[in-house]
Amino acid sequence: MLLVLLPPVGPAPQVRVAVLAALAALQRELGAAIRVLPVDGGTHPSVVHSFHAPNLPCFVLMRQGVELMRQCGLPEGEAIALLLLSKLGPVEEAGE
Repeated sequence: MLLVLLPPVGPAPQVRVAVLAALAALQRELGAAIRVLPVDGGTHPSVVHSFHAPNLPCFVLMRQGVELMRQCGLPEGEAIALLLLSKLGPVEEAGE
């Protein structure tokens, strides 16, 4: 899961809409491998605070409760999907 921690006092509404559209596009690129979950600091302040992010926005890649990657800013750029997928490592088979 990719948690995208967004600041509580957001930018102009049109900027927030553009950010959410970009995250939806990233979700389409990642497919079922990684779920992209925007977390608004105004709506879910305790969740955002629990990650102790010094600057927002920030994104955190998690798998089964383990943090695999953290970076300030938004997950953007041509190579971000490949970078995120590479951090997952090999997929374990059920029962192994």
